[in-house]
Amino acid sequence: MASSLCHHRYCNPISLTPFTSTKLHCSSSSSSPRRSSLLVNRRSFSVSATMASSTKKVLIPVAHGTEPFEAVVMIDVLRRGGADVTVASVENQIGVDACHGIKMVADTLLSDITDSVFDLIMLPGGLPGGETLKNCKPLENMVKKQDADGRINAAICCAPALALGTWGLLEGKKATGYPVFMEKLAATCATAVESRVEIDGRIVTSRGPGTTMEFSVTLVEQLFGKDKAAEVSAPLLIRTNPGDEYTVTELNQINWSFDSTPQILVPIADGSEEMEAVGIIDVLRRAKANVVVAALGNSLEVTASRKVKLVADVLLDEAEKNSYDLIVLPGGLGGAEAFASSEKLVNILKKQAESNKPYGAMCASPALVLEPHGLLKGKKATAFPAMCNKLSDQSHIEHRVLVDGNLITSRGPGTSLEFALAIVEKFYGREKGLQLAKATLV
Repeated sequence: MASSLCHHRYCNPISLTPFTSTKLHCSSSSSSPRRSSLLVNRRSFSVSATMASSTKKVLIPVAHGTEPFEAVVMIDVLRRGGADVTVASVENQIGVDACHGIKMVADTLLSDITDSVFDLIMLPGGLPGGETLKNCKPLENMVKKQDADGRINAAICCAPALALGTWGLLEGKKATGYPVFMEKLAATCATAVESRVEIDGRIVTSRGPGTTMEFSVTLVEQLFGKDKAAEVSAPLLIRTNPGDEYTVTELNQINWSFDSTPQILVPIADGSEEMEAVGIIDVLRRAKANVVVAALGNSLEVTASRKVKLVADVLLDEAEKNSYDLIVLPGGLGGAEAFASSEKLVNILKKQAESNKPYGAMCASPALVLEPHGLLKGKKATAFPAMCNKLSDQSHIEHRVLVDGNLITSRGPGTSLEFALAIVEKFYGREKGLQLAKATLV
């Protein structure tokens, strides 16, 4: 059922008070959902009124096997909202091997910040990352102290059941989670519900990768209020019909072929949009494509647009030695500008196009990379709304995902999963795309 930004059910507001904690060290590494632009069930008043003034501090712990899209979206969106986000590794190193071969670098070790105070602690999902978070005693103590002192805890995917539920924080609460964890969630004495985002007092839960933006925007609202949430949400281009089948507009249909496994090149650079880059890589690797993440410059480590540190597989110098069934560019202003100024990358793209092999871009990259280098000539394309005035042909810019022969383009962070699913569909067929859409809750 369509509605405005959120559904509200008001109960008592949350009282928030500061606390101190003792430094510790890790001992080990249903109801039907309602549909709207942000599907949120609430059993509390927004806490923003009681958390006015200073910068809000947010902790996002990560581990080997954390779901990278969930973690990156949480970091990105909360930083867009103005939060001071600390990404803390619960491992004994700041480098984390997330799911699907995606490598991230945290800001710090959790063991170094257990005496810090946070307005919000957000737990991503993913396996075995969710189990590692559950088994981290210092994190458990921080989250329990957070709850006792009236501050917000949030979790998504498997983390509501594995972490919050196991720690006894969901008893008598309504909570949601990834579908296969709903029975485990109910076993923790929570009331398991199928909302895409569920708020019950100072506990906020959500379901999986495809609900992470809604979840994160909801938490921006909790910290900063409705106006800030609306400001952050607008340029994300979040789907207005979550749960419906994703759609792709296709012109001049051709088959995208490959030998045994699609070989896909995803370049990244400082300033690339991390939600878009990780969304593309995550979904395509779920589909079992061979995705090569190549960094421009001299370092494998890239600092993305909202300061998320990603680690590429190879440098572009190495990647250019091979041929690819698809080359696809994420957006992000700084990243797109770096792509456009890379003679090596532009030449690779031109050879791809001249060979009539698939290539694509999203967000700022169609306008800043493909258009000025003649790679949209005779093609229909879309891009981030504020960049569409740079396209010479703006006749099809309103489409969220647009395929024109061997070219695929898309609009922004909130279309990145649909964009990746459309690529899956072109290589593997509609059924595979829908299967992954269901698994990721798009």
